[in-house]
Amino acid sequence: MAKKEEKTMRSTLSVRSKQAWLYVAPALLLLTLFLFVPAALSIYYSLTDYNMLAPQAKTFIGLGNYFKLLGDPIFWKSVKNVGQFVLFVMPLQVGTALGLALIVHKQRPGNTFFKISFFAPVVVSLVVTSVLWLYILNPEQGLLNGILAQFGIKAQPFLTSPNQAMFAIIGISTWQGAGYQMLIFLAGLQNIPSDVYEAATIDGANKWERFIHITLPMLKPTSVMILTTTFIDAFKLIIQPMVMTQGGPMDSTITPVYYIYRTGFTDRSLGYASAMTMVYGLAIIIFTICQRKITGGDNNA
Repeated sequence: MAKKEEKTMRSTLSVRSKQAWLYVAPALLLLTLFLFVPAALSIYYSLTDYNMLAPQAKTFIGLGNYFKLLGDPIFWKSVKNVGQFVLFVMPLQVGTALGLALIVHKQRPGNTFFKISFFAPVVVSLVVTSVLWLYILNPEQGLLNGILAQFGIKAQPFLTSPNQAMFAIIGISTWQGAGYQMLIFLAGLQNIPSDVYEAATIDGANKWERFIHITLPMLKPTSVMILTTTFIDAFKLIIQPMVMTQGGPMDSTITPVYYIYRTGFTDRSLGYASAMTMVYGLAIIIFTICQRKITGGDNNA
């Protein structure tokens, strides 16, 4: 009797195991097609001098592309640009999102309108908003320079200045992404029990003390998640510089992703672009792990 029950149990577990594999099979298939296979091809092509204009001339050159990358001034310029972007956009975007969440969290007339207004840039295509800002920041006929002229301020070059172009893109990116993060912070604020604030108020804590000692600590898991996603998204910057500045002026807004795209699909140098992809992808993974360690992300996972 016991052997029969054991056999039945094994049969049931086998059926369940097959059902589980069938359940995850589509996801594994998609992961293989769109992640593992492209990654394997990138590794292979990075070891060749493959150019799509002359595919028959492809030869194996080993680590030649990687050594070339070490001496490529445009690549290192793009790394510097994206580092500057990450350094500024993370505190600006996250800080703006938290501030907006605190504003709309309070029950005030017109809160729904403000939530929609703050979130609206998120649902608009990056290409559309980039073109819109391209006209707004036009040095000669742009709306912003028209407003500045009313206050006696001379027209600014914005996107045509090597010193201003990246900061203009940082500001636009902050405006574009803060609305989505505002909703996430808003959900985190709504999960903080109101009686905690009431107890702190009874104990004599003012608004600033309640924010520092209650709001920020209880928002830590939310903040870590937002910081991590913002960090990763910042390294993928491509649409704004591609549409608004084409990486200029003087490569002041070129980013590694845009440089990879330009090398692979404009210059058709797929081998060299693949080497850049491998190096840059590995760097993002390392930086993300370090960032999660610093912010304590592993403790909140």
